[in-house]
Amino acid sequence: MLGPLTLAIVGVTVIATSFISGIFGMAGGLILLGILLLFMDVAPAMVLFGIVQMAANGWRSALWWRHVDWGIVWRFLIGSTTLFLLMRTIAVLPSKATLYLTLGLLPFTTYLLPKSWDPDITRPGMPYLAGAIIIVLQLLAGAAGHILDVFFQRSNLDRKTIVGTKAVTQVSGHIYRIAYFGTFEAAYDATVPWWAYIAGIGLAIAGTSLAATVLVRMTDTGFRMWSRRVTIGVSLTYLARGLWLVAVP
Repeated sequence: MLGPLTLAIVGVTVIATSFISGIFGMAGGLILLGILLLFMDVAPAMVLFGIVQMAANGWRSALWWRHVDWGIVWRFLIGSTTLFLLMRTIAVLPSKATLYLTLGLLPFTTYLLPKSWDPDITRPGMPYLAGAIIIVLQLLAGAAGHILDVFFQRSNLDRKTIVGTKAVTQVSGHIYRIAYFGTFEAAYDATVPWWAYIAGIGLAIAGTSLAATVLVRMTDTGFRMWSRRVTIGVSLTYLARGLWLVAVP
């Protein structure tokens, strides 16, 4: 049950994680999902997470609209939509331990790829592949912003283009997430009042707006360095949480 104290914790987490994602275009969602899974079952957590993140990414898309690379966006959407339609026929609901372990391990697996497979989002065909991979991970692992970040970090795109383009692609991902998990039984937690969803959207927009001023002052070099550090830190935390759930169900 989500009482007043829990709702307050979630509210603070929403604005803090929206601020983080507003700067790096990822990582905030990973933290938010981890917090929600502490208090909620998988399906309702995914629905609430999808609503809040859709608002945050939608507002981030509006803030950096002029910097969006639409060529990447449309090819990404083709790949993600194709796999979403396939995933809807499977309808798998992962366990919490699986979510945490997958979210923690995935960023490290990208470093094992050979140089010839370098996941640069600007390479021909790479947006299609990224779209397909990311939507599968979003539905089965819960979040994939840090994996999508790998595709962009390997490119020569500047920080504003990275954040803006990623935000647009993530909006579609969260719409698909809500459509996917919203069909499961008990997808909506009755202990979460209707106004909490509206408050979550407002807090997400506020955190994203605050982050825009920081991103403007940050350099591309600093942006890439801190993006990697934040991703690794969050991933290690999730690995520890997943291993704990396996050891102590």
